[in-house]
Amino acid sequence: MSPRPQRRISSGERINAYEKRGRLQAELGRRGIRLTRQRRVLLRVMETARRHLDAHDLLRRAKRIDPRIDRVTVYRTIDLLKRLGLIDELDLLHLRGDRHFYESHAARDHIHIACLRCGKVREVESRLFESLKRQIERDLHMKITTTRTEIGGYCDACRP
Repeated sequence: MSPRPQRRISSGERINAYEKRGRLQAELGRRGIRLTRQRRVLLRVMETARRHLDAHDLLRRAKRIDPRIDRVTVYRTIDLLKRLGLIDELDLLHLRGDRHFYESHAARDHIHIACLRCGKVREVESRLFESLKRQIERDLHMKITTTRTEIGGYCDACRP
């Protein structure tokens, strides 16, 4: 496998879309969590999403695969995955109101960059960001387990 580049930048899709498909299901199985048919559908939808999904989007996409999935199952699954530290909940600078979006953890953290005018969200993954986290860990004598970094600005098309 080739080494990871110094940085990766998305063009609007999730950087880690399609990376390690089945990882969430495998992790739940490893932890002894029951994998119902509906949970498997929801995990597949989450892991293959090319953009950030909120609970409504997750339900809509899952219903295409299994019409019996309901809203309660979606929220319970989201809650379980958050409690286990397998997904992050993002507000993406509240550009879309109070909606919250969900994505699974990746091998490396990334930064969300959102255009404050058109709302397009891009992701940046950088070794510099990883280095900064290690410096913070050393300086504060702390082990970082979660980061959520969001930056707002204007894309080329929306720049004033």
